[in-house]
Amino acid sequence: MQYIIAGLGNPGEEYKNTRHNSGRIILEQFRKKNYFSDWKNNNKLKTLVSEGKIKKKKVLLVEPETFMNKSGASIALLVESKKGAESLIVIHDDLDLPLGSYKISFNRGSGGHRGVESIIRAIKTEGFVRIRVGISPTTPSGKLKKPKGEKLIDDFIVNEFKDKEMEIMKKVSKKLSEALEILVTEGREKAMSVFN
Repeated sequence: MQYIIAGLGNPGEEYKNTRHNSGRIILEQFRKKNYFSDWKNNNKLKTLVSEGKIKKKKVLLVEPETFMNKSGASIALLVESKKGAESLIVIHDDLDLPLGSYKISFNRGSGGHRGVESIIRAIKTEGFVRIRVGISPTTPSGKLKKPKGEKLIDDFIVNEFKDKEMEIMKKVSKKLSEALEILVTEGREKAMSVFN
């Protein structure tokens, strides 16, 4: 069985360090840490791919080269069955979680995330692992300060992380690299009990 780990985001330099690209940011750190191959552009799959192994388990890292809300188009070319979906791990940004936090879940709805919605529609199942990465600011007391209204939300998610926020993301990346290794080698139950 091969694991597929997908980092969601938008292609192109102008989106590289934006909040909406959290999935790609986390995946890139993981790729470097685990000495996966360099990214190769697979036009047929509409995605960037990188191959490697974690403790003898084959892992394919993917970054869809479609825009976020069309992510399902390339994932569907890689995941051909409901059984296959169980070895899919999707990393994406989440406005309902504060910056610096994350949550691993399995077999859950999209929570309104368009990239995840697109994947669920394309592979016809919710039976895959999601790693939700928090991007929302908080008040000094820790209350979520989520932007309200479509325009404000759209502006917020395509804005770049500030330097201080990027430092927080690096710490999250480190934690999630460990979580991804456990997901692949010891399974989702173990990873959820350790990291949630």
